[in-house]
Parts: sequence; C-alpha cells; structure tokens
Amino acid sequence: MSWSFDSPLRTLSDEEKVRKDEVLWENDNLGGVHEDNNPVPAPVVWLVGLTVVTAFAITFPLWGQRPTAALYEPYVNSMDKPEVLAAKDDKEAMARIVAMNKGTPNDALLERHPLTMDDLRIVAPQIKALESKGAHMHDFEVVGDKVVTANFEGNYRADGSRIRQQPWWDKGYTIDLFYLSYFFLSVFIMIKRLPPTSWQPKHDH
Repeated sequence: MSWSFDSPLRTLSDEEKVRKDEVLWENDNLGGVHEDNNPVPAPVVWLVGLTVVTAFAITFPLWGQRPTAALYEPYVNSMDKPEVLAAKDDKEAMARIVAMNKGTPNDALLERHPLTMDDLRIVAPQIKALESKGAHMHDFEVVGDKVVTANFEGNYRADGSRIRQQPWWDKGYTIDLFYLSYFFLSVFIMIKRLPPTSWQPKHDH
C-alpha cells in the first residue's frame, strides 16, 4: 500500500491500494448508506476559500490589536476644554470629546475601541504621567484600566529606548497560516488517498 506521486491530483495511492480500496468499498454495505465516490463540490471549495480570504482581509493588518496610549491622548487633552466641562452629563461630555477628535487617521481605531467618560477618567492620569516623562506614547497599550508597556520588542531608537509597537504582521497571522496550511494539506491527502473519482462503486449488494 505504497504512496504514488505520479498523478497527485488524481490519487496519491498506488494501484495495489486503489484496487483494495475499491474491493472494500464494494463489499462493505456502509450501514446501508450507499456512498458514491464523487469529488468535493466546487461551490464548497470556493466557499471555504472565500471564508478564509475574507477572514484575513477584514482583520488585516493585525489580529488582537490593542489600543495604544497615543490613541486616547487627544481624548485626554480634550477633557478640560470649556465645551466639555459645560456638558450636562458624562454621556454628552464624551460625545463632545469624540466629535472634537473626528477626522483623523485614528477614526476607525477609536470606533473599534470606544471609551466611556469613566474609562477616560481612569486612564487619563496614567497617560498624563507618561506625557510628563516624554514617553513614546505608541509604546504603551491600554489594557482594561491600566496603561502598560506593550508586549513587543523591536529595534532600538537613537535615544536608547526600545520600540515597543505592534508590528504590521501579527503572530496570529503566522499561527493561522500554519494551521490553515496543515488543515488543507491534511484534507487533500485524505481525499487523494481514496480511489480516483473516475471510479464509482456499483452498490450491487
């Protein structure tokens, strides 16, 4: 029952294994269910491919992206503006802060990571403390109610500090590419070890 790579798109089994599989297929009643030897329907293949491509496309460039301190820095700096302080409640104050900071490249990120006024009050002192130190705000992430150093280690800057910013190619992509490749290769091998689809069982019994 050796492997055969002469025609991998037809079958990965040698003739001996193909003949044995055909005999087994014909002699086993499969619990009364007559299974034919048909190829995987093309629409199913296209649907799986579309699902994978779509999943990667809508999450590009990062999976598990966290908001940085730099993202909320404009919000923090808007908290003490007169129009914000004049708001009748926290909801209106937050709406005014959001409106003030619209029209930037960060609009999509801010929409995906919204804050309430209470959230902003919690992280504001931490962000201001980083500002006072002259820290690189993109090197810090907001995780829950904490502003922490990002868990990334990049190159060193001229001032000796290390770049701690999430790379455009996230580890999640590498992991998913590995598992998707493993999955599709396994399915391909499993299917191609069967007799070629040009043969169909007769279901005589």
